[in-house]
Amino acid sequence: MTPTADPPLRLRTFALAAIAQTLIGSAPDAREPELDFLRSQLTAATATAPTWQQGLKTYLAQPLRRDIPLLKLSRDFHLTLLEMLSVALAAAVEDDVLVGRALARVQAPLGGSRPTLSLIATAFRDLSHPRAPIPALLNGVAVQSGLLTILNSNAPLPERTLSIPTHLCFAFDHLDATVPGTTLGFGTMQPVPLADSLLTAASQYANSFKADPHRLLSIRTGSAIEGRSVAAALTKSLNRRPLFIESSEHLPDGLAPWLYLRRLVPVFCLDLAPGDRHSLPAIPHYAGPVLALCGPDGSLSAPDRDTLTWALPIPARAERQALWQLAIDNAELAAELARNHRHSSDRIAQIGRIAHHYSSLNHHPQPTAEDICSAAWSGEGIGLDALAQPLTQIIPDEALVMQQSLQKDLHTLLQRCRARDNLTDGLGASATTRYYPGVKALFVGPSGTGKTLAAGWLATQLAMPLYRVDLAAVVSKYIGETEKNLAQLLARAERAEVVLLFDEADSLFGKRTDVQQANDRFANTQTNYLLQRIESYDGITLLTSNSRQRFDSAFSRRLDMVIEFPQPRSQERRTLWQSHLGDRHALTPEQLNQLATTSELCGGHIRNAVLAAAVLAQAGDRPIQFNDIVQGLSAEYRKLGRQPPAALQTSGGA
Repeated sequence: MTPTADPPLRLRTFALAAIAQTLIGSAPDAREPELDFLRSQLTAATATAPTWQQGLKTYLAQPLRRDIPLLKLSRDFHLTLLEMLSVALAAAVEDDVLVGRALARVQAPLGGSRPTLSLIATAFRDLSHPRAPIPALLNGVAVQSGLLTILNSNAPLPERTLSIPTHLCFAFDHLDATVPGTTLGFGTMQPVPLADSLLTAASQYANSFKADPHRLLSIRTGSAIEGRSVAAALTKSLNRRPLFIESSEHLPDGLAPWLYLRRLVPVFCLDLAPGDRHSLPAIPHYAGPVLALCGPDGSLSAPDRDTLTWALPIPARAERQALWQLAIDNAELAAELARNHRHSSDRIAQIGRIAHHYSSLNHHPQPTAEDICSAAWSGEGIGLDALAQPLTQIIPDEALVMQQSLQKDLHTLLQRCRARDNLTDGLGASATTRYYPGVKALFVGPSGTGKTLAAGWLATQLAMPLYRVDLAAVVSKYIGETEKNLAQLLARAERAEVVLLFDEADSLFGKRTDVQQANDRFANTQTNYLLQRIESYDGITLLTSNSRQRFDSAFSRRLDMVIEFPQPRSQERRTLWQSHLGDRHALTPEQLNQLATTSELCGGHIRNAVLAAAVLAQAGDRPIQFNDIVQGLSAEYRKLGRQPPAALQTSGGA
């Protein structure tokens, strides 16, 4: 092993020179490659000065580029000369095998290739004040900030070794590194295009950080990728990059030095449930801005910072149109989509990508309205499937067989949904204050009167996906879990802009009860949360129930419409029979009239009776006969625990 001739001066050179100087007296004539290497470092450090200390002072006036990151960090963190040289020595071990072998040689037989505290104390005893290098180092900023790590905690203090996290070694060489639990920038993901208003707001928050960097900004959004895109835009305005931290429980070693060295801003990615109170840990010796991404629920704080909150809004119509145009390159369709839908920046970009896939499958030169609808209904990336069931059937106008007054109410609700974006434009302050664009309607009526069918029709008219909430997946026996599931459901539904259907909603939104036992208190807390959250929900919510009397009185005020679904009258029942039977039947008009007048059933029961009759007709390879219908009706009446009308029994027997 031959030492390198005339090694370039580095900070590490002077640290190694200090070690070599302590060895010359004890082994001046020893000829070993490791010792020769150390002597070469001392020679280089004293080439232009009588001592390595004076040479170091000259070098610091004109350092090499590779040492500038450490020197700037030493200035910002107010590191002592002892700490700076210890860091340089510990870093040298990680990228130069000869340094490690030289240290192993001088520390034999106890020490390894990393510097021990006893070696530091011996070599740099003149650099600490008072002359106690080990306490000065252990109590210094380098160790407290994680820039230096003390290993071998079970060993005696002098035998403990110094180390530097790998990502900091890379940072000293102007390089990035991968640290588990963190993502520097976007990694393999791509940021989404953002509305101009979000970019402007991000720039304004960045300016506020320049005036007072010691703050925490909580960015509230239901879309992780949109939140990350906003964080990236904000940090770019600060001439920095985002470091996304997946857990606040285990921070990376040497986080503060890493943030300074690579000009990073920590962005904590949190999943807060309703009622959660989360306090972010302090980052020792970091005085820059901190960001946190989380949903609309829970509270967030930091012990050493003032907290600001920014809830990301849905872009305005003009901005949505620009985003749609960027996503699908179809100006006319972009204007229509922006007018009829309140999508977030992320959702527009996502639907646009999927729509291009469908347009390619359908051999369309560019995405059409049909491709957009297919993309929205595909459910890819929404994350609702675990908590809600998609109802993908298209419900045409012809299937909506109801009383004229009920149809009028449903069309009024449809207009209300379409107008929700700009409903308060031009209205007074009392109307615009605390206005939420979400629409909440309650469908009340007996089972089978068409409540779910009407929900499907409304979603079809709005060209929005319909999801029926799976109560079994949402409701939990564990305290707080139901609220957490509902929070996830509503946040994801808001982001995706879907119509949410709560069948038998009184099981969730029922009346609060007097507190007689602990379970009553928790049940009331759950109801209170639902009442508050549903009021601020940005999307369209439909609830069904057999009786409006089962709901808490405070809930009625939060509803935009309550629509009664009465039992169909004879004329509606006749239309229902015709609509379900279609053309494959042999019933006479008189028989249809008899069914409409004698069987006082809802549409759901009529549907079941027709399907049962169709089974009999197909088995006989013939059209549906009246007797087939009578048998189907008899089965329905048995399910209801009632006797079929006598007129039908006589007709069926005939």
